[in-house]
Amino acid sequence: MGLLDGKVAIVTGASSGIGRAIAQRYAQDGAKVVVADTREEAIEGGETTVRLIEAAGGEAIFISTDIADRQAVITMRQAVDRFGRLDILVNNAAIYTSTNLLETTPEQWAKVINVNVTGFFYCSQQAVLQMLKQEPVNGVRGRIINIASQHGMVACPGDFPYSVSKGAIVQMTRQIAVDHADDLIVCNAIAPGKIITGKPGIANDPDALDYSRRRTPWPRLGEPNDVAGAALFLASDLATYVTGINLMVDGGWMAG
Repeated sequence: MGLLDGKVAIVTGASSGIGRAIAQRYAQDGAKVVVADTREEAIEGGETTVRLIEAAGGEAIFISTDIADRQAVITMRQAVDRFGRLDILVNNAAIYTSTNLLETTPEQWAKVINVNVTGFFYCSQQAVLQMLKQEPVNGVRGRIINIASQHGMVACPGDFPYSVSKGAIVQMTRQIAVDHADDLIVCNAIAPGKIITGKPGIANDPDALDYSRRRTPWPRLGEPNDVAGAALFLASDLATYVTGINLMVDGGWMAG
């Protein structure tokens, strides 16, 4: 018996990195998973997320989705036609520019906000519309999990749009949780610290990694599976009277 047996989950940005790990973990625990991403191939290389899930005996489908496009998000609801309901939405897809206030162009600002904030809004809105049509299961109609960041609470040096967008997600989480508690919809966020993924550019810069290692109390940096474990907890019936929180998965970074 898995913690998510019989549940249906959509995970955005699930072709790579943290989203990929969450999708695999959900499938391992019994969920039917929709991998929603702009590309099916993993940044890290190797088999696609859907193939990995299927090879392990799970069930998953891929839906090409740009969450900044409202019509694409509405189309993503075809997952409900396939699986009959939606129990869990994980808003994970995000982008960054590695630019400070003065370096950020209006186009870069708009692109980050359109994905990292407006995209979460589109996905959450469509998810709640579906969840409201469903009968509660164990007292819950559905769950939304937003992947925020420690940089939604402290500044992200050199990346103004990303940090601002993640701060907005922390507040969006509280707003959804409070507004829809009476509807029996649970909403929480996860704030990862430094997680090693296949992201290009500054994310894996040696100096940045060295700083993160020195800044993190735990004697290693995070891995996508660390976030996936927290996402499994928040998606399960173990976390029902837990709503509106921003769960830090950061090796103690924010405690130091």
